[in-house]
This record gives sequence, C-alpha cells and structure tokens, in this order.
Amino acid sequence: MTRRDVLLLTCEHAGNRIPAAYAPLFRGAADVLASHRGWDPGALQLARLFARRLRRPLLAVTWSRLFVEANRTPSNPRIWSQFTKHLPRQERLQILERWWRPHRQSVADAAAELAKRGNRVVHVAVHSFTPELDGEVRNADVAFLYDSSRRNETALCRRWTKLLLQLDPQLRVRRNYPYRGDADGLTTWLRKQHAQTRYLGIELEINQALIDTPDWSRFQEHMATSLRELLAGKSGD
Repeated sequence: MTRRDVLLLTCEHAGNRIPAAYAPLFRGAADVLASHRGWDPGALQLARLFARRLRRPLLAVTWSRLFVEANRTPSNPRIWSQFTKHLPRQERLQILERWWRPHRQSVADAAAELAKRGNRVVHVAVHSFTPELDGEVRNADVAFLYDSSRRNETALCRRWTKLLLQLDPQLRVRRNYPYRGDADGLTTWLRKQHAQTRYLGIELEINQALIDTPDWSRFQEHMATSLRELLAGKSGD
C-alpha cells in the first residue's frame, strides 16, 4: 500500500425495497424478497461499520436486486428478474435511468475524483452470499473477489487475508470464490476506466451463516480492524 491509498466503500445489494409504482409486480413475493435472492443480508450492517470505523462515506443501493440488479451492466440479461424482464423496453429504460444509473454514476464520479487527486482508489464493495445454493454448501466464511490478472489486486487480497487470519485463524478465507472476480459487475466496469496504479476493485463476500450468531459482532470488528490495518500499510507478516 502507498500513503495515498484511499477507500471507496459501496454496497450494491443493501436492501429489498420496491418502488411503490412497481409493488403490484411483486404481490405475493414477500418471501423471495426477504431471501438472498432479494438482497444481501448482513452486507449493509458490515458496510456501515466500515464507514464508521474508517470515517468514509458509504454509497449503497436499497432497492431490491429483483427490481433492477445494481451490480450488472444493462447488456446483461440478468439485470432483470422474473418480475421485471417482461416489462416494455421503454419502461425498463426508464427504470435504468431513474433507479440504476444514479448509483453507478455516483460511484464512478467518486472514483474519478479520488484518482484525479493523485490517490490510488481501493474500492471495497460489500456483499454476502447464501450458505447453500442448489444443494452445494459453500465452504468459506469470507471471500475476496478480484481480477487475478491485475497484480496489485492480487497482492492486496493476499495481504488482507493474512491480516484477517492473524485476528481469527479459524476463519475460512478464500479468494475468487464462490464467484469470479472478473465477471460482470461494478468493479469490472470501473477497471476498464482506471489503470491498476489508480484503482483496485475488490468485492468482499461474507457468508450469511455468520449473521445473528454469537460471533457476528466479533467477526465484524475483525473485518473492520483488518481493513484499517490494510489501508495503513500493514503487510500481515
């Protein structure tokens, strides 16, 4: 890390709200909206802790990913769910303009402004994943997603792993699991706009099984402490 590293903090699946005008589309869908399909439980709580501990602003999306997927590009069909994909094209374009674009533009503007000041932007996008999907149990507590072809991102995630395991050696920490870090997403889009000397994009994924357990508070504190040490330049050695 360099002395000019600065944190950009986001949370793309922070809530499961549906705009009132579109609530009829989701009638009877309360259970799915409350599930991991509707949002990332625990992510906003952890992101807010990061914001407090590191004194950084948080850019978050509280509309459900089933309304419009904030972590996908418009060319990706998965930006729309079973509830919205059949809407007329013009209406979907209006949704993108009113509910999808503001967050993406805010994050892009923040990254550009920080980089323009000579900083290296460390973008941490906070997410969470369901403990089991399609019969497969995920064997990680924490995961860091990044583009392995960008050496600076690889090095940063290795250091963060070491720092975190020093605080809690029992944690199961993996990299680029259970998803690929270079798949379609906000960090992938921003990498196309900035060299790795100016921007590092990391998606932090936490296992939702940790939420509401006796260790949840301690886990969050360890995550915040390790991130603070990472930004301070500690190596974990």
